[in-house]
Formats: sequence, C-alpha cells, structure tokens
Amino acid sequence: MLDGEPYKSVALQIDVATAAIKGGRDYQEDSLISSFPLGQTAGFAIVADGLGGHAAGDVASALVTAEVFGQLQMKEGALEDGTLDIPKTLRDAAQAANKRLAQQVAENDELYGMGSTLLVPVISGDKLNWISIGDSPLFLFRDGQLSQINKDHSMAPQLEMMVKVGAMDAEVAKNHPERNALTSVVNGNEIALIDCPETPTTIKPGDIIIASSDGMQFLTNEEIEQTVKNARQGSSDVIAMALVAA
Repeated sequence: MLDGEPYKSVALQIDVATAAIKGGRDYQEDSLISSFPLGQTAGFAIVADGLGGHAAGDVASALVTAEVFGQLQMKEGALEDGTLDIPKTLRDAAQAANKRLAQQVAENDELYGMGSTLLVPVISGDKLNWISIGDSPLFLFRDGQLSQINKDHSMAPQLEMMVKVGAMDAEVAKNHPERNALTSVVNGNEIALIDCPETPTTIKPGDIIIASSDGMQFLTNEEIEQTVKNARQGSSDVIAMALVAA
C-alpha cells in the first residue's frame, strides 16, 4: 500500500504498509514483502500467491518471493540513483525465480505442479514500474477513482470479451467454473504471459497504489474504491486494515 505525499519536484514521500490474513484455510499460500528504506525515494514490494495446495503452494510463493527479493536487493543502489533498467531487471528476476522453481521440482517429485503468481511494483522517484504474472491485481486510486492497471492473466478477461461481443450471457460468464483459471504462472516451465511495460506510469501526490493477491477480488472494484475513499485520510496502515476488514 503506497500513499504518495508531496516531497520534491520529481520525488514522493512514500508511506507503506503490508497486511495479510489466512482466510478460511489452515495454511497461508501468499507471500509478501516490501523494501522502502527510510529516507530513500525508491523501493519495491513483492506479492506472490502460491498454487498447488498445502504441500507446495506455500513453498512456491516463498521461493519466488525470496529469489526476486534477492535479485532486486543486489541492485538497490542503481534503483535509488535512477540508473537501473527496471523492466529488464524485473524480467530477469522473474526468470531467475522460474528457474529456481524448476530446480526444486527436479530435486523433489512431491513438489510437481507447484507454482505461483508474481506481482512486483517498483517506485523510483515519481515513476511506477511493475511486473505481473498471473491474476494478482495492481490498483491505482487517484482523484477518488480506482482502476486496475496491470493485466489479468486468467480466463476472466476472455469470458468478459465473449460477453461484450454477445457470445456469452453475462451471468454465465460471472459464474463460469473456469473463470479463475490462470493463463500464466511461474511454475518452472516457460512463462506464457508477462506484463512488464517498458514505459513507467507517472504517479502523483495523493495516489494510492494497492498490490494484492486475488483474495482482494472477493470485493468488487466499487467496494474497494469506497473502502479506500472512507479511509484515505489515514495512513497506509489504516487503509490496509480497512481493506482487510471489508
């Protein structure tokens, strides 16, 4: 959760909070971490949602998070001074995480089938880059309105397109059993789809950025937007807690 306030002409003071709940399961398949060193104008967050059940989903998300975190930490200086090629670094980090999963599966047959989504927003100055694989949403709340700015690598967009062209009824699409099936994941095989724009998004004072696993999508975008509106005068921690409680 990133809430920008005025700081310099091209830099923002970043207020960051993380929150997680286990939900109805007796285990947690999501992994998340953020790195925004105090006093710096750059940093990143990582959200990974594991797939494969209790035996492997939590392992996959933890491995992906650890690998990507290590790759980005090694280039923290270049990120801070603005010399880092962020899109290339993010793609390289994702491929390194994918290779690590492949190695783990090769060493342990019980981990076969595990995988993870990956979402990494990176802020440098007033620029936002990201890499996204899977269906973990990245939201931007600006001027009272919420929008998802990354691509959804699940069947949902394809079903909605079928509704739009009249090939499927809206209610059928909404309740389709394959709606949440992923079309791209990090699982040790070739990554089918990667959302990593070359051109960053410019962020403004007062913007709120939300990086989440798909658990956030149990709320409608309208519900998320209203929750953020109600809590936006508080810190990022207040906003995060409001979303968790919604």
